[in-house]
Amino acid sequence: MKYPLASLLCLVLATPLGAHPHIFVDTKLEVLVDAEGRLTHLRITWAYDEFYSLLVTEDRGLDPDYDGVLTDAEIASLNGFDMQWIEGFNGDTVLLDGEEEIRLSAPKDVETDFKEGRIITSHLRAVGSTLPSADGLVVKPYDPTYYTAYEVAGKVTVTGNDTCRARVKMPDMTADLRALQADLEKLDTQTDPSEVGLPEIGEALANEVVITCESS
Repeated sequence: MKYPLASLLCLVLATPLGAHPHIFVDTKLEVLVDAEGRLTHLRITWAYDEFYSLLVTEDRGLDPDYDGVLTDAEIASLNGFDMQWIEGFNGDTVLLDGEEEIRLSAPKDVETDFKEGRIITSHLRAVGSTLPSADGLVVKPYDPTYYTAYEVAGKVTVTGNDTCRARVKMPDMTADLRALQADLEKLDTQTDPSEVGLPEIGEALANEVVITCESS
């Protein structure tokens, strides 16, 4: 995920954190399907961990009394803070039809809340003008570098078509993958994994949301 520079500097200077992952995000998904069983949109909700939420609010001078409560105006000032994406960034969300990636729109209908010390944001992403059948599609939320760890939290909701369902498939945690994950966690905050020969493992650790629809 791409973040404001000041917040990234806070993360780099914070010790004694391991290098990867820095940020933990509980992800909720709503799959929107039309009456013909075609996928139209994804509603994506990110609940950031308390530590990263604290860094963001401190960086922006929010919650000066440290009571863990933000005013409506303070919450409004956060809206869109995580939507400043560089060109070509996929929003750490990949939609697959077999091996083919389906492009999603830029985020819209962005909303932000703050509960129990955590920043919670949501956004809507549309499928292109040619709507694919939802049956068999796979949604994978992940950061390739594993700088941010996304975990699909709770039930995935499917809206608009009662014949469609979604299930979460957990990654296959092989011994090699566990070893790589452990090696990443040992790195200090200023070491890029690629500098020590470690590969990007974000995709291998990703949850997969598999959509299925019954034939009419």
